[in-house]
Amino acid sequence: MPHPLDDGPFFHGTTADLRPGDLLTAGRPSNYRPEVVMNHVYFTALVDGAGLAAELAAQLVPGDRAPRVYAVAPTGPYEDDPNVTDKRFPGNPTRSYRSREPLRVLREVTHWSRLTAAQKQEWAERLAVLLAPGGGGDIVN
Repeated sequence: MPHPLDDGPFFHGTTADLRPGDLLTAGRPSNYRPEVVMNHVYFTALVDGAGLAAELAAQLVPGDRAPRVYAVAPTGPYEDDPNVTDKRFPGNPTRSYRSREPLRVLREVTHWSRLTAAQKQEWAERLAVLLAPGGGGDIVN
């Protein structure tokens, strides 16, 4: 895999309760398509991008889970996330990446932009369309 020209810092958004030193690994179900086991672990160099991913995960996973953002460090090579780069945003303005190798959790980040109730509703409507059959929400795994 080519190594992109971004040195971070990097962030991961999730609903998981993690501690420094924990490893985020591939091989888990997607938050967006639980029937898909992910071959990569995803991250971004934008803390608010990770915050958005955490907020969306909290809307989609069963139960009442809090969105969380972690500063992370890749342990191996990584590449641009093709699910957003070129497919939706030419280049990589979202600074989104993925790796087959684990991400090491460095610390929890508590300062990121939270979605308002109206924004959560807007995203819920967008996700309903994307995740519907033929809605274009297929994952490049």
